[in-house]
Amino acid sequence: MNFDVKYFLELVLTPPPSLLHAVWITVSVTIVSMIVGIVMGLALALFGLSRYGALRGLNQAYVWFFRGTPILVQMFLIYYGLPALAGVDLFPSTLNTPFFSISGAILAGIAAFSLHEAAYMSEITRAGISSIDRGQSEAAKALGMSPALAMRRIILPQAIRIIVPPLGNQCNIMFKTTAFLSIIAVPELVHFADSLRAATFKTFEPYAVISIYYLLLTGAWTLLQQWIERQLSWSPRTAARKPDTKATNLLQMDT
Repeated sequence: MNFDVKYFLELVLTPPPSLLHAVWITVSVTIVSMIVGIVMGLALALFGLSRYGALRGLNQAYVWFFRGTPILVQMFLIYYGLPALAGVDLFPSTLNTPFFSISGAILAGIAAFSLHEAAYMSEITRAGISSIDRGQSEAAKALGMSPALAMRRIILPQAIRIIVPPLGNQCNIMFKTTAFLSIIAVPELVHFADSLRAATFKTFEPYAVISIYYLLLTGAWTLLQQWIERQLSWSPRTAARKPDTKATNLLQMDT
């Protein structure tokens, strides 16, 4: 084997600025895409639970498309397809705003990842909300709460304990999904490894290095997720046995 141990350890232990920049892009794109996807997913979940057929149909069509087509195809549709369809360069090399500048390719990637994630978060959130006993919402209604207030103060706080574990899995998946950005020349981790391979003619070492960094990122998030779950005291068994004291207190406060 011609594995260069010294070169590998230097990259892992003393990463060059380009590698740190790639890590930053991977983390920032993941965070922004997840936040947007969670917000959109919550709205879509409420559409799916609506009594209006048009809203439920919109939710079903959205989820069907974005869960049924590959994320890579969706990214190409947004980055290449939409500008060609509109006849306008929607994603120039750099987009300047009064506050910051961002690569058009990164923005297209965030848009694609967010739309894709929203479809999954919609189903996760809808399942979490549906798992809450209907008696909770009926009790809130009997106390004069509006559906929106009951959802915000009674249903969602309980549903979050059920939503967090699959949400954490989705975040781990998103860290790895950002690798698709390399195809549209965004300098994230895979693009860094490709560039290093082309410059040094070393193949195994660069990809082994970014594997280490992906493991560090997903490992750190797994620890954070476990801490969040402990704070929420999430447990299928205890959730089934114990009443939600917070929700009960809120109901008592509103009487």
